[in-house]
Amino acid sequence: MTSHDPQDAQNFTFAAQDEVAAYSRLQELMKTSPMPPREFHANLGLFLNRPSLARILFMHDLYSMTLHTHGVIMEFGVRWGQNMALFTTMRHIYEPYNMSRKVVGFDTFEGFPSVAPQDGDFDGLKVGGLAVTPNYEDVLADILSAQEKLAPRSHLRKFELVKGDVTETLPVYLERHPETIISLAYFDLDLYEPTKRCLELIRPYLAKNSIVGFDELVLAENPGETLALREAWGTQGYRICRNTISPQQSYVVFE
Repeated sequence: MTSHDPQDAQNFTFAAQDEVAAYSRLQELMKTSPMPPREFHANLGLFLNRPSLARILFMHDLYSMTLHTHGVIMEFGVRWGQNMALFTTMRHIYEPYNMSRKVVGFDTFEGFPSVAPQDGDFDGLKVGGLAVTPNYEDVLADILSAQEKLAPRSHLRKFELVKGDVTETLPVYLERHPETIISLAYFDLDLYEPTKRCLELIRPYLAKNSIVGFDELVLAENPGETLALREAWGTQGYRICRNTISPQQSYVVFE
């Protein structure tokens, strides 16, 4: 569960009041910066806080581990799409001519479609929770298209946004793309039922050294993700790894 709203930061990442105030101040300074727009991208580090940078570094580590494994990248729970943009840029850096390293994102773009009893009673977990602005998937597609123009063979689209309930859209996608092998899958659905169903569906499409990342394992406020993993695959027979840079996230490497 990822949010950059100051109030969400307090609700979802347990930030203290002074931290929330600092987040708000950074946002205000970013909005009112006198910096010329043409220089803004080159100076984004001015406004990155510790958790934001840690998450970027974690995603970089995951991507680095996939470089010698053939297959696509899938993200379950896209929201604003930062991870998809990061993976797109990392592909430009490390393997700009790898046309098969497609980045596929699944999201309702309308918030949680339903919540199960296994998800607990945390305030943020409710129908419609974490929705984005209307038609945001079109904005994200424009952003990713612009990113792709900065890489070789930009006439070939190497991302796909799949809108809808992932328990319904993922089976359709896999049926339409029997060539699919997944090198990296990242789960940020927050919920028990879609996470469990997707874990069951993607298992035949994983290969040795495929990586599956998780955003909320062992998080008391989001028990659904852990329950889904335990019921779909079990938690024995492989290591559930963590990264000291970004302590909440975790991943499994199929060996």
